[in-house]
Amino acid sequence: MNLLSLNLIAAISSGAVDIIRIVCVALMALCGLAITVLVLLQPSASENMGALTGQSYDSFYSKNKVRTPEGVMKRLTVVLSIILAIVVIVFFVTRFAYDL
Repeated sequence: MNLLSLNLIAAISSGAVDIIRIVCVALMALCGLAITVLVLLQPSASENMGALTGQSYDSFYSKNKVRTPEGVMKRLTVVLSIILAIVVIVFFVTRFAYDL
């Protein structure tokens, strides 16, 4: 390969890395905003503090909490947090493409 083709490959890959980084920034902003909204919408966990004193409130509702809107929001918060972590890692790994 000659020098011209190597420069062309470097320019194309640099443009692709720029696009990936822009998409990562947009995804980070959207995930961060969504996580913030979900956390603010979730009810407080202070109602379960009776477990410290030995009180137990086992009911059908508490055992099937995964299917409730609160359970869905909690699961969605975890999924969005994992997606955010992966996007942040991709964002910072693509930084090293400029050093090559």
